[in-house]
Amino acid sequence: MKMRWMLTAVLAPMLLLAGCANDPTRGKERALRDTLRSYASTLRWGDIAQAQIFLDPAYLEQHPIPETDLARYRQVQVSQYSEHPAVPVGDTEVHQTVEIGLINVHTQAMRTIVDRQVWRYDAKQKRWWLMSGLPDITRRD
Repeated sequence: MKMRWMLTAVLAPMLLLAGCANDPTRGKERALRDTLRSYASTLRWGDIAQAQIFLDPAYLEQHPIPETDLARYRQVQVSQYSEHPAVPVGDTEVHQTVEIGLINVHTQAMRTIVDRQVWRYDAKQKRWWLMSGLPDITRRD
């Protein structure tokens, strides 16, 4: 009896996880959640320019980031990152609006920008790509 209970305790979670792994929608949702969390962390704790890894390679090829923009990113520190819920737009696209607080590292001046993000799911690579570019820190909202 004890052996049967142990087998049930070990096998039940494995079977449950296996069922979840076969659900492509759940995998896509998990990938989105993880991507948005990782992107937010990169902006909050890293450098905005480091977030280039989230950009769709085709987008980045068509819209290379000028060195002047990269220099501007080095002049600010993110002090706030407040996400609104992601809004699905079809099966492979999600929009998210984020308020980003910035501090100029030279003047200590603070301001807030609004970043309207567009994310697209790549089924082949099973990942989400940022299609709207890095935040425009020069825009005044």
